Amino acid sequence: MEFQYLESFYTTVKYKSISKAAAALHLTQPGLSLQLKSLENEMGSQLLVRSNKGVRLTEEGKVVYNYAVTMLSLKGNVKRDLQSLQESSRKLLIGSCRSVGEYALPCSVYLFKKFYNDVEIQIKLMSSHDVIQRLMDHTINLGIVQDLPLPDEITTQTIMNDELVLVGKTAEKGEISLEELKRLPLILREEGSATRQLLQRALKEKGLGVEQLNVIYNLESPGAIKSSISAGDGFSFLPRLILKKELKEGTLNPIKVQGLNVTFGYNIAYRKNVVLSTCEKDFADFIHSGRRGFC
Repeated sequence: MEFQYLESFYTTVKYKSISKAAAALHLTQPGLSLQLKSLENEMGSQLLVRSNKGVRLTEEGKVVYNYAVTMLSLKGNVKRDLQSLQESSRKLLIGSCRSVGEYALPCSVYLFKKFYNDVEIQIKLMSSHDVIQRLMDHTINLGIVQDLPLPDEITTQTIMNDELVLVGKTAEKGEISLEELKRLPLILREEGSATRQLLQRALKEKGLGVEQLNVIYNLESPGAIKSSISAGDGFSFLPRLILKKELKEGTLNPIKVQGLNVTFGYNIAYRKNVVLSTCEKDFADFIHSGRRGFC
């Protein structure tokens, strides 16, 4: 069986379109169609139902797809482990949402290295949505994300719970109404970020939309938002996890919004059928334990 054909089949299912999959794989549509047909001939079954709306899996296709996910993951692990042997080190690549990756994860990595000092660790910071996409693309095996809707192929386990806190440089009131919230100059995470979606869902439950707020600008980095509000430029909703120091020292002040509570979890995420390497499994176990030492 050609791994290339399995990869083409997997990508076609992911994009639900031969044309989109062909573009992602840098193949012509006829070339991709030929690979898919060759795989179906080898399996002796029709794997995809093709229509002008795209493609969908047959029952036989679902079976092959599940095996394809596992086999492609194993292939990636073999290549990675062989490379690690050649480089005389074990490599661990983690994709993390910025809230955890910038503020909490460094302490965990430092402690993990005390137990596994032969592991070379690289953390890639990105949005929770990008972490999920990297998992789906098989470019990473482990990710840390905030709560968000997940594809069927991805599973998560909660590491810890957190909440969004409205903070500012000054706070004349310790508590405000939703009407007063509308008038505050706000600096928010970018559209599409998990943090913003959490806030949007909580506001929607109260009959409000982000467009009704006084959003002066958006930023991709929670660190950049902290710098802006520390300079007195506005207010923002940020995870309590990244505000520990400022809240303790009183350099930023929390403001309660009446009736608005935004709680969520941080989760370790991976593909359901993934076969983790030894160091990936060690890290997953470590991050769930009481030894993880989030900053």
